[in-house]
Formats: sequence, C-alpha cells, structure tokens
Amino acid sequence: MESSVISLQKAFIYQRDQLVLSDVNFSIQKGEFVYLIGRTGSGKSSLLQTLYADLWLEKGSGIIGGFELHALKRSEIPYLRRKIGIVFQDFQLLSDRNIEKNLHFYLKAMGWKDKNEMNERIAEVLSLVNLPHILEKMPHQLSGGEQQRVGIARALLNKPDIILADEPTGNLDPEMSVEILKLFLDINEKSNTAVLMATHDFELIERFPHRTLYCDKGQVRDLAESM
Repeated sequence: MESSVISLQKAFIYQRDQLVLSDVNFSIQKGEFVYLIGRTGSGKSSLLQTLYADLWLEKGSGIIGGFELHALKRSEIPYLRRKIGIVFQDFQLLSDRNIEKNLHFYLKAMGWKDKNEMNERIAEVLSLVNLPHILEKMPHQLSGGEQQRVGIARALLNKPDIILADEPTGNLDPEMSVEILKLFLDINEKSNTAVLMATHDFELIERFPHRTLYCDKGQVRDLAESM
C-alpha cells in the first residue's frame, strides 16, 4: 500500500547465523500506533534492528520509509535513518556535552547545516516534549524520565515517517512510564507520525489499547487477526 510506512513480506530475521523470526508479514500505515510485545529474547529488538538496518534482512522483502531493506546498500543506511526516529531503552545521550550540543550533534549527522534552522528545530522538539528550558543541562542533571523525553525529542528532530521505540519505558518507574506513553500517543495523534513501540509492560497496553503485534516461538502474530 502506498500509505504503508513499514511493510514486511515473508521476512526472515537473523542475529548473526541464528534464525530469530520466520516468515514475518505485516504492514504499518502512516499515522498508526502499534505495540510490539513478547518475552525477553523473543525477537522484538532483532526485528527493530532489522527495520533500521542494524541487522541485514537476509531473506524476504521489507520496505520502510520508501527504502527496500532487502536491496539496501551500506551507503544508503544514513539516508534510511533520516526517515526513522529511534528511541532506546537506555537513552543513549552523550554524557560529555549538554542537551543543546547533544541535539546539534545529531542534526549535523543527519545532514543539517544551517545553525539557525538547527536551533529553531531543537527549540520546537523540546517544546513538544515539555522540556523547553534544559538546553544548558548535562544529561546527568536530568531524571530518567527527562532523559527519555530528550531521547524522544532527538527522534523527532528530522521529522521522521515513523518512530521505532525499543522498550522506551524499561528503565522508568510505572508513573513515569505512563507519562512517556502518553507523550508518544500525543505525538502520534498531533503529528500523524507512525509509532512502533516494543514493550513488555502489559499494564500499559491494557490501559491504552492499540493494535498489537506479538513475537512468540519464532513468529510474529497480529493479535487482532488471531482473536
């Protein structure tokens, strides 16, 4: 479908030589919010890593942000990642520089050059995550929840087609986990940015139900279709 931001067909996901997921078939449409669940070791992270080309799609076909994963060249990976926002469990902020310089570093890596445009976009995304006044703060001066908000802001900088979030609430307490999920849902609704969020927090899913993909026994099932 033209409106799909992700489409996998007969995809086989590997970690090195080990087959992790077999015959994966699903698509995610523009503006859709989807959970990815499964036990630890079930293949959630491997699937996400394949989508942002940290792992190669060895067999089958996949398209994300208009790029064909099954035919991707190494030289194309940076351009693919400009279409994707990635949020990690452990925040992955650079500890030796303040938040403004963290975000500047990312924008330069994405090919931005105009300093005024960069400053303007940084201000925009920090406002979106309700942290407009932390430019001069160092990462260690922020709480875990604030650091994850900066991680989400970083993922939004390049106006991605989709955000891939790998256990983004895994290091947070339950109350902050709810706040972070509400932020994702708000961004999804207001900006029409698709979100694929891996999580094992079933309380969040029950409280804020959305379409759910389930990794189990080497397969990926759409729970709505299997009920």
